[in-house]
Amino acid sequence: MQNSYVASVFYEIAALLELQGVAFKPQAYRRAASAIEQLEIDIAAAVEAGTHRSIPGVGDAIAKKIEELVETGKLDYLDRLRSETPPGLLEVMAVPDMGPKSAMKLYRELGISSLDELKRAAESGKISRLKGFGERADERILRGIQTLESKGSRALLGEAVPIAKDYLEYMKNCVSPIQISICGSLRRGKETIGDVDLLVGSTATAAVTKAFTEYELVDEVVASGTTKTSVRLAGGFQVDLRVIDPNSFGAALQYFTGSKEHNVLIRKLGMEKGLKVNEYGVFERDNDAMLAGGDEEGVYEALGLPWIAPELREDSGEIDAARHGRLPRLVDTSEINGDFHVHTDWSDGSETIDDIVTASKARGYDYVAITDHTQSLTIANGLSPTRVRRQIKAVRQVEKAHEGSIRVFAGTEVDILADGSLDLPSDVLKELDIVIASVHSRLKMAPRELTTRVVTAIESGLVDILGHPTGRIIGRREASQMNLEKVLEAAEENGVAMEINSFPDRLDLRDAHCRLAKDRGVMMAIGTDSHSVRHLDYLGLGIITARRGWLEKGNVMNTLETAALEKLLRGRRS
Repeated sequence: MQNSYVASVFYEIAALLELQGVAFKPQAYRRAASAIEQLEIDIAAAVEAGTHRSIPGVGDAIAKKIEELVETGKLDYLDRLRSETPPGLLEVMAVPDMGPKSAMKLYRELGISSLDELKRAAESGKISRLKGFGERADERILRGIQTLESKGSRALLGEAVPIAKDYLEYMKNCVSPIQISICGSLRRGKETIGDVDLLVGSTATAAVTKAFTEYELVDEVVASGTTKTSVRLAGGFQVDLRVIDPNSFGAALQYFTGSKEHNVLIRKLGMEKGLKVNEYGVFERDNDAMLAGGDEEGVYEALGLPWIAPELREDSGEIDAARHGRLPRLVDTSEINGDFHVHTDWSDGSETIDDIVTASKARGYDYVAITDHTQSLTIANGLSPTRVRRQIKAVRQVEKAHEGSIRVFAGTEVDILADGSLDLPSDVLKELDIVIASVHSRLKMAPRELTTRVVTAIESGLVDILGHPTGRIIGRREASQMNLEKVLEAAEENGVAMEINSFPDRLDLRDAHCRLAKDRGVMMAIGTDSHSVRHLDYLGLGIITARRGWLEKGNVMNTLETAALEKLLRGRRS
């Protein structure tokens, strides 16, 4: 019984209750689901130990449902809710910005109970004619359906990375010695991926394939051949394995990492030099003499190029930069000194300030910023000015308790209100060490109004970082339509950093926008938007995004030493 499965059941219950118009209960089930997702131990083990009742948000009724799920694998309550709900409405609700009230209204007035029916109604212009939907509703819904469909069966990078790493470690322990690597879009750090691709260099093909198919999470062997095998895991992921001769491992790693566009340029460059480049190596075209293939560096060297980091291989100028010695020295995990965006149980996080600080120290950080929500975000238990001042004292006490071993910045994620003002008085904001300002509401404002709103906040002189700047949620909500060029211009002029929000479904700013910010001379700040200790690991996703955006150490605020960072922050408040 996986925690993710139990959490998904409770998320579905919350959605079904919302469709029925039930108040309060949906939020309770979502809180429980979120807490179960964040558990460090298996939910079945928690039930066996009797500790599941102490999970935040789990009362007696939900605890009994957890027990039923663990013991039987199903839940009668969920089956009953499903039977009471028109089929297909959950699918309709999955469309970005389609809430339960809208879904039920469409069902009652137009009989819409599936995505296909919703699409047909929007294409015929029926939805805009309904009271309360607005004249552009059809266009907005069709765009939402397109967003949903474009994600398709692709998984978030943050979902795929831990699965691939676990599989990789399993294979290393099963077959030794072995050359093994992740490849494909996952190795390049794309924000969503299709299948997980593993490459092995070995002459023991049968033993490698056998170990691969016997992994405990394999649910089905989809295909099995002499060099390629595909399996489907219990969670639905497909993992493809290729086995190649060790002498060709580097060439195969380069080839199967891609992208296709990058490989086309590599082959073209090879042809210009009288060479043949494929997954088996680099060869002289005239006599097939092998020049390189065992390692990736050798493949690029044979073409007269330095090794190009996988994150750059997108036909975005990397070949030309490599030819002229202009490849960036990409920011590295070892250069990161802290995290700027963390929530605690003071707002909607699940752990204490001390829990976060202790976990940050364990990760080797020199500093961490506590940045809980502010008062207008009532759903997240946002802090009033009085509570902010109390939290500042609490942060100072925790920092003191850790005897100077880590700098703990007292901060906030303050809401940018509709008129561009901030959700806390300026005198309170000036008492804080660091201020992240974010838009959480009315993201559908007209582009000009939204741009003015964000620029006004940036120009306030009170903001250090603009949080999740475009507001996108991958596969669920498109990026806002503000004028990013104007926002970056204001950020540059006012010394405000742009966030790379590392939460798996955000990665906002995205890679292309990071490169744009770099070209503008705007500093980037990586923040996990953590709501639990486990989320601190998401920083790696932000680093991948930064690397895909060609960012170097000097472009990333998290690489500053503590003294330099304090000087930068104090300069804004002086």
